Amino acid sequence: MPSLQYKKVLVLGATSGIGWALAAKLVETGTSVIVSGRRKENLDKFVSQYGSKGNVDSAVFDITDHKAIPGFAADMFSRHPELDCVWMNSGLQRAVNWAKPETVDLDKMDLEMNTNYTANMHLTKAFLPHLQKKAPQETSIIYTTSGLALVPILHCPNYCATKAAMHHMILAMRQQLKDAGSNVKIIELYPPAVQTELHDAEMGDKGKQVGMPLDEFTEEAFAGLCAEANEQVPVQMVKTFMGYNGWEQERQATFQKMVQAMKSQSH
Repeated sequence: MPSLQYKKVLVLGATSGIGWALAAKLVETGTSVIVSGRRKENLDKFVSQYGSKGNVDSAVFDITDHKAIPGFAADMFSRHPELDCVWMNSGLQRAVNWAKPETVDLDKMDLEMNTNYTANMHLTKAFLPHLQKKAPQETSIIYTTSGLALVPILHCPNYCATKAAMHHMILAMRQQLKDAGSNVKIIELYPPAVQTELHDAEMGDKGKQVGMPLDEFTEEAFAGLCAEANEQVPVQMVKTFMGYNGWEQERQATFQKMVQAMKSQSH
């Protein structure tokens, strides 16, 4: 059975859905895990269910509390010095309909942007120096974005925009770190719609019927993450229908041309 190459992974947003399922898969394949999120009862349930199978710890934390993030990062590495992978998986999805502007809740949009994008930037700034200190050992940050980072849908345009922002930041961040000879690998996981509680806030119980079954997603995603060429891991329909294998490759080729053009201008 394949396993992720890292010794201990902090999974943020592990109280349900994709985060829970992939954290469980890590434990089952021999990787130590710290599960984190806002809901203590869910974290306790995870530790109770999987603690006997491997090295499992938990940490209650709200990633939208920006001021607490540097201390949280320092505490994680103090308590878990072998931590060599941070997985940013927290996500929030809400409906927005600009045809009815009176229904648009800007506070909800702000929280969605904070959870899906801004908090990840604060987390990256806090965790990256700790991971860099482990050089020459390879470490990594994994970001769960979405196929909707590549092409939006009408139901949740702000969610799509937050994931597109993450995708562009990841492309640039990865290149910057490569150019600097960094030991930190930047990995992006692109799920399609998956049957989790992500959709529940807008769709109720029907939300868990939307998309790819969670167990099928977990197997394909984990296999991709364990593969040697694992910097970008599109899953299921993201590869074809949503454009990753097609025009997204053209876009990234254009990005590389721009990178090289700017390097030549700087010399």
